[in-house]
Amino acid sequence: MAIHPRAGTPARPEDLVDVPALLAAYSERHPDPAVAEQRVAFGTSGHRGSAFSATFNDDHIAATSQAICEYRAQQGTDGPLFLGKDTHALSDPAWETAVEVFAANGVQVLVDARGGWTPTPAVSHAILTHNEGRDSGLADGVVVTPSHNPPSDGGFKYNPPDGGPAGTAATSWIANRANELLEATLQGVQRVPLDRAERGTYDFLDAYVSDLESVVDLDAIRSAGVVLAADPLGGAAVHYWGAIAERYKLDLTVVNPDVDPAFGFMTLDWDGKIRMDCSSPYAMASLVGRKDEFTIATGNDADSDRHGIVTRDAGLMNPNHYLAVAIGYLYAHRSGWPGGAAVGKTAVSSSMIDRVAADLGRELLEVPVGFKWFVPGLRDGSIAFGGEESAGASFLRTDGRPWSTDKDGIILCLLAGEITAVTGQTPSQRYAELTSRFGDPAYARTDVACSREDKAKLGRLAAEDVSATELAGDPITARLTTAPGNGEPLGGLKVVTENGWFAARPSGTEDVYKVYAESFRGPEHLARIQEEAQQVVRGALGG
Repeated sequence: MAIHPRAGTPARPEDLVDVPALLAAYSERHPDPAVAEQRVAFGTSGHRGSAFSATFNDDHIAATSQAICEYRAQQGTDGPLFLGKDTHALSDPAWETAVEVFAANGVQVLVDARGGWTPTPAVSHAILTHNEGRDSGLADGVVVTPSHNPPSDGGFKYNPPDGGPAGTAATSWIANRANELLEATLQGVQRVPLDRAERGTYDFLDAYVSDLESVVDLDAIRSAGVVLAADPLGGAAVHYWGAIAERYKLDLTVVNPDVDPAFGFMTLDWDGKIRMDCSSPYAMASLVGRKDEFTIATGNDADSDRHGIVTRDAGLMNPNHYLAVAIGYLYAHRSGWPGGAAVGKTAVSSSMIDRVAADLGRELLEVPVGFKWFVPGLRDGSIAFGGEESAGASFLRTDGRPWSTDKDGIILCLLAGEITAVTGQTPSQRYAELTSRFGDPAYARTDVACSREDKAKLGRLAAEDVSATELAGDPITARLTTAPGNGEPLGGLKVVTENGWFAARPSGTEDVYKVYAESFRGPEHLARIQEEAQQVVRGALGG
C-alpha cells in the first residue's frame, strides 16, 4: 500500500468534511434499493456508509430500527433497549431517527442520562448488568457508530441480549427486513416526532466507571505511580477518562479533550484520510510524539472498542504484540479465572499468541474474523480473553464473571498500566522477552486487486482447491477454509507452515482481497510468503 506523502501530519481545512452538507444529505438523499451499494448491509460490526453516497441516510436507519423492533419482538426480547452513540457527525441524527422509531413501536429506550456519548463497551456492560440472573425482561442495545471510520461515515450496530455483536442469523434477518421496508418506501415503519418520543435514561458513565475495579487492578496502578495518558481521539470515551482519573486518583492526563465532528485535530492516516484508528502510527502520530512525557500513553477509536498502546521505549505497539503480552500476563495473574478457560484469537492474528497459549498450557480457540465468535465463551467463562488483530479485545472480571462481550478498548488501555505497575516492565519490554523465547515474527497485511467474480470464489473455497504443497520453502502443514476453533467458514483461505502462514480474505467494500501474512524467519521470508500467497490463491481460483 502506497503511503500518502502527508500521512501522519495534521489535517488541513481542505481535508475536513463539510458537516452541514453531510447532515443535510442525511435527510435529503434517499437510497435506491435497486442499487446494491445503497441497501442495508451488516458487516462484522453493523451497517456503515455515508450520507453523501446514499449509503447511510434517514431511510436506512428508520428501516433498520423498525426491523430491529420486529426482530426483538420475534425473539421475545421485551426488556429495555440501551441506545448509545459516538461523536461522528451522523451519529446524532441517526440516534434521533432510532429514538423516534423505537418509541413508536413501544420499545422502552434508555439513553444516556448525561446527554453525552456512549462507548460501545459501556452499552455491552449495561446489557449484561441488566440481564444478569434474569430469565425474562431481557435487554438489548444499539450503538450508533462507524467505529474508526472517516468523519463522513455513519454506523449502526445491534447488540442482542448476550451483549455482544449480533450474529449472522440476526443481522441477516434485520438487513433483509430493512431492505423490504426500503423497497416499500418505508410503508410499515412506525415513527413519532422526537419531542413526543418517550425514553428513559441510564447513567452509562457511572455504571461503567464505578465497576472498573472488578476487571482491572487500579490500586496497583495508583500505588506504583504509573504516569498515564489517554487520547480519546475525539471519541465517546472523552468524559470517561476524566471520570476514571478522578474516581481512582490516577496520575492520568486526558491529552486531547476536544470533540469536533470534523475531527480536525487528527493527523492523517496512511492514505491521507482522517481516520480514528488507534492502531495506526499515522493517526496516532500526535500522541506518539509525546511518548516521553508518560510511562504509558493510550488511544481509543471513536466508540472506544479498540485500543492503542504507546510506550517510551517502543512508541506505538503493534496490536498483535500487545495481545500476546496481555494474554501472557492475564492468564498468569488472574487466579479467579476458570482453570480450563481458553485463549480466543481470530485466524488472522499473530501465531505468537499460539506459542504463548501453549506455554501457558491453555487451549487456543481460533475463530473467523469478527468479535461475535467470542461472545458465547466470554459469557459462560469458557474463554477468558478474546482478541482480534485489529486492536479489539475483552476479558473476564477478576472473579471469572463476564465484563463485556463486545470489544473494550478502555480496559485494554488500563491493563497496560496494570502490567507496568505489577511487573515493573512496560508491555513492549514484556514483548521483547516473548521474542527472546519464541522468536521474533514479522507480520503484515496487503491488498491484492481482483475481480468481483474471483472475490466470490475466494469466499467459497474448499481446502482441497489448494494444490500447492510448499510455501516459501517450507512444507504446507494446513490448508484451512474453516476455523479450527469452531468450524465456522473463514470466508477465505489460510495456509500454514511451521515457520509462517498467510490468510486471504475478500474485501467487503473494494475489488481486492486482503492478504495477512506472518513469518518467524524475518522480513525477507515474510516478503516471500506474501509473493507466493498470490500464486497459491490464483491456483486455488483456477487462474
